[in-house]
Amino acid sequence: MKIACIGGGPAGLYFAIAMKLKNPACEIDIYERNKPGDTFGWGVVFSDQTMDNLAATDPESARLIADSLAHWDDIDVHFRGTVESSGGHGFCGIGRKRLLNILQDRAVELGVNLHFEVEVDPEDLPDADLVIASDGINSRVREQYADVFKPDIDLRANKFVWLGTKKVFEAFTFIFVETEHGWVWAHAYRFDDDLSTFIVECSEDTWRGLGFDQMDQDETCRAAEALFSQWLDGHALMSNAKHLRGSAWLNFRRVLCETWMHKNIILLGDAAHTAHFSIGSGTKLAFEDAIMLADVLSSTEKPIAEGLKDYQEVRTVEVLKLQSAARNSTEWFETLDRYLDFEPTQFAYSLLTRSQRISHENLRERDPEWMARMESWFAAKWGVENRPPMFVPFRLRGMELKNRVVVSPMCMYSCENGLINDFHFVHYGSRAMGGAGLIYSEMTNVAPDARISPGCAGIWNDAHVAAWKRVTDHVHANNAKMAAQLGHAGRKSATKLSWEGDNQPLESGAWPIIGPSPIPWSDRHQVPREMTREDMDRVKAEFVAATKRALEAGFDMVELHAAHGYLFSSFITPVSNQRTDEYGGSLENRLRYPLEVFRAMREVWPADKPMAVRLSATDWVGEEGIQPEDTVDVAQAFIDAGADLIDVSAGQTTPAAQPVYGRMFQTPFSDRVRNTLHCATMAVGNIYEVDHVNSILAAGRADLVALARPHLADPYWTLRAAAELGYKNAGVPNQYIAGHVQLKRNLEKAALMQEMKV
Repeated sequence: MKIACIGGGPAGLYFAIAMKLKNPACEIDIYERNKPGDTFGWGVVFSDQTMDNLAATDPESARLIADSLAHWDDIDVHFRGTVESSGGHGFCGIGRKRLLNILQDRAVELGVNLHFEVEVDPEDLPDADLVIASDGINSRVREQYADVFKPDIDLRANKFVWLGTKKVFEAFTFIFVETEHGWVWAHAYRFDDDLSTFIVECSEDTWRGLGFDQMDQDETCRAAEALFSQWLDGHALMSNAKHLRGSAWLNFRRVLCETWMHKNIILLGDAAHTAHFSIGSGTKLAFEDAIMLADVLSSTEKPIAEGLKDYQEVRTVEVLKLQSAARNSTEWFETLDRYLDFEPTQFAYSLLTRSQRISHENLRERDPEWMARMESWFAAKWGVENRPPMFVPFRLRGMELKNRVVVSPMCMYSCENGLINDFHFVHYGSRAMGGAGLIYSEMTNVAPDARISPGCAGIWNDAHVAAWKRVTDHVHANNAKMAAQLGHAGRKSATKLSWEGDNQPLESGAWPIIGPSPIPWSDRHQVPREMTREDMDRVKAEFVAATKRALEAGFDMVELHAAHGYLFSSFITPVSNQRTDEYGGSLENRLRYPLEVFRAMREVWPADKPMAVRLSATDWVGEEGIQPEDTVDVAQAFIDAGADLIDVSAGQTTPAAQPVYGRMFQTPFSDRVRNTLHCATMAVGNIYEVDHVNSILAAGRADLVALARPHLADPYWTLRAAAELGYKNAGVPNQYIAGHVQLKRNLEKAALMQEMKV
């Protein structure tokens, strides 16, 4: 087999090495446009896992790389005159030039032909059986065949420049500096005995304000030296991008291609995909691509075409995982202003956990002393002794919660004529006994025609009030609070019970439905009648009456459900509100009626009791729908109307939605609202581990955390979490103490056995 690699960076070189080891008879030529010694980066960061993969593939080059690595454990965060140091992170770095030299020498040793200062086109290589396009983030091959590869390129907002210095940073160091034009920060780390990488980053506005847009490379280095002189100890900053004319500042390009193969051309490494430098995974991805591609091409188990399909499928999944983490990390730096009011301890924690790959307990394993200080700071902020963040109390107006764990509203579809029954008493009561601080009712409807299904709960008559009062009394007896989520299903009304056909319209017994516009949920659903002013007055009166009944029933908080495509959500989003009167058109107009109802509810709800609103932060349909930035404006409007808590959900507003799922996938929306508006928020959405809850709270991404399905699987989720964390004051019912002690003992034994096994 004759293979040509266009691009002699780490991806192409390591593929050639791996392929030669698998199939020594193959002929491989690498064509690199630059000189052998040219390199335009400084240090490359590796993890222990990456080194293990390299050692398994080629022990010889792995040994040489390992011998050249600089190791460090600590991360130092310099912010507002303080330094927060967290240990146990286990990074290693190597100079990019040294790495290339090792790989070049090893490739030549194995018989690979290297050609430097050569520009080639795939069309110039007719004898090649395969052409590997490993020509980097600005791949000319990818652009030449863009109509086939279909690259999705996202140009990120911040400006950055890759510099070096002879100042040796013994820790991975983040330095944040405030200027009159905004904040500038550095990512710095040692990669050699006397050299460190020094990446300077800032927003474009700050970049222009400081005049960097007018500077050449030397001027940039001198200006950056002045900004960071306190940390450079007299050492200069250097650029090795002298081949570039003018400035070396860049905007990061996130790349992902729809397909990585065209005829005999295969994209590899940064040519196919990129992950932001702030999580240090670009070279890792390139090496892993190279290893798997060599395996596929040398395998005898499958035809090459089938193997290449598997290659792209498997690697795409890994790339998407890292790109998701990289997106979180990138957005943290792009929205730095949200976190500048944080105290240094929380600022550092938020930075360390920004990608959501490092969690609360993972940080504890790395540096238990720093985590103990962090948890002590978080608890002291709320006037209590040291404890895990989820068990720190929280207050909204006159409602004080014993902890931050919330049982999310979940429809049970088990009522008759809106009346809850013994099932609901056990359902809510067991979760209160299970230790959660706040229990939400399922969406409780204000009228018979407001229900999602015939089995949904209501609060439109005295019998409903009495049934709910029985539940709230039991919840209060177990030292928990209860919130009533009041809603109207709107165009999603008159559907079957979920297990009979989720969100499917009733085939008989359906009632007429209403909405802001006559737009059905789907072709199978009823067309809602466009609401008249008379309809609006009636529905508003129903919500006011329901709010009064919620007070009678003993609820501690009421929440207006304005998410998930139900009535008020349908008013807010343009995908379902196409009115031409004062209730349609602009966001201000679309908010007019939901705010009118909320204000009317606030007027009859006691001043010492809180109110919440649930919002869908995005429609997941692109530019034509609600965007996260719109939700900040929506949240502000409800806060101005008297909301104390923004319950930040997402989607479910249209069947055309294309959500991006993952762990804690909606938490960034809560983060945006909370830290832009400095208001209380609740995070929801695929949160299921104790670690998730503590990470979200400690990082300041939400004040409360709601879990739905975990509470369906385990009503005592919170007490189990207390046992897992060794927290002794979770309020276990006296009758259950013996079981809780046994659970704690079992968990400790299991952890010890796992530790011994490791």
